[in-house]
Parts: sequence; structure tokens; C-alpha cells
Amino acid sequence: MDKIAVLIPCFNEVKTIEKVVKDFKSALPEAVIYVYDNNSTDGSGDKASAAGAIVRHEYVQGKGNVIRRMFREIDAECYIMVDADDTYPAEFAPAMVRKVLDRQADMVVGDRLSSTYFSENKRAFHGFGNKLVMKSIKRIFKSDVKDIMTGYRAFSYQFVKTFPVLSTGFEIETEMTIHAIDKNMHIENEVIDYRDRPEGSESKLNTYSDGFKVIGTIIKLFRNYRPMAFFGLIALVLALVSIGFFIPVLIEFIKTGLVPKFPTLIMCVFMMIAAIQSFFAGLILQTHVQKNRHDFEMELIRCNDRLKDIR
Repeated sequence: MDKIAVLIPCFNEVKTIEKVVKDFKSALPEAVIYVYDNNSTDGSGDKASAAGAIVRHEYVQGKGNVIRRMFREIDAECYIMVDADDTYPAEFAPAMVRKVLDRQADMVVGDRLSSTYFSENKRAFHGFGNKLVMKSIKRIFKSDVKDIMTGYRAFSYQFVKTFPVLSTGFEIETEMTIHAIDKNMHIENEVIDYRDRPEGSESKLNTYSDGFKVIGTIIKLFRNYRPMAFFGLIALVLALVSIGFFIPVLIEFIKTGLVPKFPTLIMCVFMMIAAIQSFFAGLILQTHVQKNRHDFEMELIRCNDRLKDIR
């Protein structure tokens, strides 16, 4: 088992990968540097190997797939995950490691948004997207995480070995954050500097398509982790619409004793039935969520036992 493992997903980052590896070897000389090449065609893997990294391969495309492979294969007491594009300075890594090893943090979030992100980032709408995602998750999940989509994080062994990676792409950071919040894991923020990509280095993140994927992930995770709130909201909307259309029908019936709008009345009845069904679906699923949390705590205990055995 490694004491510290630096995990670097890499796809066509030949201009920056060598510097990233060398910077982290300098900042964390005791760490093992792993670069996972995700089908690069520009020789990124060779550059990383020449710089002193252990290079492995993930042939299924997508950052989430790379992280799934990393988390399965590597055992360490502390993990640092960082992008290969040289936007995250290595000098902040030791402080993040200390929070995991000394303060027992399960996840340390490299907070760009409280530092230089908005002055350095030159990509249109990325800042707006980060703010939107952060505010949405804060409101839905009541979290104090300062930067939801940062690619610079530190993890404990317990987090890595109990995190079910479901996302395949860049929405993986959002999934990690919500999982940690929901499972009441120890999260800390570390304010870091951010620098934009060097000239000639191109982002693999598509502002619009990947942005919609992230929003879809938030909605999906809201449904999965907060089913009572999700389906309760749907039930409330359906009930209000049903009542809103039913009131004129009721008033007309009181005045004349007739129901001239039977289709409207039928629609109101079906919408109210749907609202009741939605409410009870949320109630049942919330019970399953509570059971899953109980099972997760038991898995954490087993994970701690495995860590002791490995040590």
C-alpha cells in the first residue's frame, strides 16, 4: 500500500503532463505518481513515463471511467487527484494531504472559486456554470462545499473504496461531492490558486453538452438521494394544478348543480391520484435510502478493518 498516491487522468495533454508530474514529485517526494492514459494519441503516456510517473491505461473513454479504474486498482492511505492540464499548482498538495492523514478528512476539495478562478479562467460561461452548480447543490443538499466541480481533491482510503462510480464523464466531480455530503463524510475545503491552461493546450470540457450532463446528474442524484423531497415536490405541483382547475368546476356546481366540464373534472381526479402516488413513491424510496445509509456505515467499518489488515 502506498502512503500517498497522486492520480492523474490524462487524455492528450502532451504539452503539460511532464510538468505536472515533475511538480508533484517535487511537492510530494514520498508520493507515487500514477498517470492513467485514456487513449491519448499525442504521446502523453510516453512523456509521463519519462518524467517518472507510473503509466497505466484505461481504454474506455471518459474521465469517470478513468477514475473508476484508478480507485479499483490503487491502494493508498491518501489519494491526490489532479487534472493533467497544469491548471492546479502542486504546492497546495501537502496541505491537502495533511488534512486527510492528520485530521481524518474523507475528502478535501481544492477550492478555486474563493481564489483566482474568475480572473484566470478565460472560457466563456464556465464561471457562470460553476456558480449555478454550486448554488443548486448548496440549496438542495445543504452543503458547505465551496467548489463542486474542481478537479483537485484529496481522498481517504475509506472514501475511495466505498464510492460507487456511476458517471462516465466530467460530471464525476459532482457525483463525488453529493455522495460525500449525503453519507455525512468529513469534507474540508482548501483554498488553492488556479491558472488557466497554457497556450496551445485545449480543454476537453464542452461548456454546453457537459454542462447539461452535470445538470442532469444533479437532478438524478437529487431523485436518488432525496426521494421524499423530489417526489414530494412533484406531488405538490400536481396537487396544486389539480386544485386550481377543480375550483372553477366546483364553483359552477355550487351555483347551478351542474358539471358542464366533465373532461376537466376527470383530468383533476387523475392528477390528484398521480400526486398521491408520487407522494407515497417518495415515502417508500426514502425508507430505502435510510436502509442504504445504514448499510454504508457497516461497509465503512469493514473498509476500516481492511485498511488495518493491509497496513
